[in-house]
Amino acid sequence: MSKLNFRTAATALAILAAPAALLAPLYGRAASGPEPVTVIPDPAADAPLAAQHGTSKAVLAGGCFWGVQAVFQHVKGVSHVTSGYSGGSAITAQYEQVGTGNTGHAESVEITYDPAVITYGKLLKVYFEIAHNPTELNYQGPDEGTQYRSNIFFADDEQQKIAIAYIAQLDAAKAFGKPIVTKVTPLKGFYAAEGYHQNFATLHPDHPYIAYWDLPKVANLQKAMPDLYVAPVTN
Repeated sequence: MSKLNFRTAATALAILAAPAALLAPLYGRAASGPEPVTVIPDPAADAPLAAQHGTSKAVLAGGCFWGVQAVFQHVKGVSHVTSGYSGGSAITAQYEQVGTGNTGHAESVEITYDPAVITYGKLLKVYFEIAHNPTELNYQGPDEGTQYRSNIFFADDEQQKIAIAYIAQLDAAKAFGKPIVTKVTPLKGFYAAEGYHQNFATLHPDHPYIAYWDLPKVANLQKAMPDLYVAPVTN
């Protein structure tokens, strides 16, 4: 069964009480749980903290947007995180269509943050170390398809340079033991997902998918980066 079917409301309600151990048959991949955290260095090339408080945005894709949103909602300096779609056109930015894998979209999050509190490079450290596995090509954990790809959508030249330099740094250090497959592409548009996808992990912490795949990521953030971990912001 694909996650497209698994995550529709009817199926989600039907298995809400299922223990995590029963999730494996729902996926093509074994439900072995999130992989252990690989601790990585800070980016060698990064923008300095801004002199004044303000607002900047980053758009990142790393598998199911439920978990990526949940992680960044706990990051210091982040004021808003929206689940949505990037990489395709506005007309196909709809969950059922994106789930076919034929729209060019990736499930993404738009992160609104204060560049005086956290840098773009530090957000990428959270993205690579905690939010997803950047060595998985067109899948994350149990979810398969180009809509679950690892993709950084840069908004300007500075974001592009920082992302490319950081990937090169991590690959040169063999930080993950395998090559990083994250795409770095220009942001052409971000389209917010349907309302029922927003704040999903916060609103449904007992949902088996969230409990098994996503809450451990939030716990890893608190353990590995306690200086960045805060109570969650919600939208």
